[in-house]
Amino acid sequence: MVLGKEGTVVGMIEEQAGLLAEQEAPSAMEKLPRPPRFLLGRVPVDRISMDYAAVLVTEALLHCGELPLLTIVGPNAQLVTLAERDERFAEAMRKADLAVPDGISVVMASRLLGQPIPERVTGGDLMERMCKEAAHYGFRVFFLGGLAGAARMAAFNLRRRYPGLNICGTYCPPPGFENDAAEQTRILWEIGHSAPDLLCVAFGAPKQEIWMQENRNRLRVGAILPVGAAFDTWAGLRRRAPRWIQRLALEWFFRLTMEPWRLGRRYLVGNTRFIRLVLRQWARQTEEQFRRRVEDMAPRKPAAHEGD
Repeated sequence: MVLGKEGTVVGMIEEQAGLLAEQEAPSAMEKLPRPPRFLLGRVPVDRISMDYAAVLVTEALLHCGELPLLTIVGPNAQLVTLAERDERFAEAMRKADLAVPDGISVVMASRLLGQPIPERVTGGDLMERMCKEAAHYGFRVFFLGGLAGAARMAAFNLRRRYPGLNICGTYCPPPGFENDAAEQTRILWEIGHSAPDLLCVAFGAPKQEIWMQENRNRLRVGAILPVGAAFDTWAGLRRRAPRWIQRLALEWFFRLTMEPWRLGRRYLVGNTRFIRLVLRQWARQTEEQFRRRVEDMAPRKPAAHEGD
């Protein structure tokens, strides 16, 4: 095992609704230290840091072939609200082995609900961290999806950043590939032919999460990581907020100013729905806690003695 100091603490899963227990396929997390988990709406979220997540993914890759495939998702406000309306997507999120907190809104909600998450762990940041680990350990990485040419340019730039990084293949399927059986077969062939340890998928939500779960049993890789627009960013096709804006938890505002026509409705309408969902969950949780306190304070009837 290569588990670091943080990774040696095995977190206990908090008892939640039966949704958390639904796992049809074997899970890599059965043999890895599982972080504490809670439900946000219908979506599980792991209370995990970047270092802890990197340790778990690295361990899965080091034991590729011995452990079941590790599937990862990154809940944010958009995905949490989408899961409320899309059962197929909600099921894909529930079946993931690891759910890292991709959005700052999820981190803030966790603190309100008494389930504090140490930090935000975005898919793009985790991808870069795992490319660094891949260069060190010799893992093979495959980039799937993104804008046309983005995966190839992102691979070029990441190899320059991390000498020794082995990005063994890239492929960007055409629009509508999910409805084309021949294209689906080609995607699986491209991945199988390249034999990667880590597969990074950039189809966008909810397509990438659903594709991952529906194809997990056809893939012989160590881990699958959805990365959203990370290829496009690393290719220089999209800008990401400066670090100081990210630290102020204002990356969403930066993205809104860059693409108001695309993100306006998602943020203004979607975030309003997310806030309502979190407040409802907080109200139910507070009511339940109050009810339990009242029950604990209520005088108990003395036990009946024999012969009375």
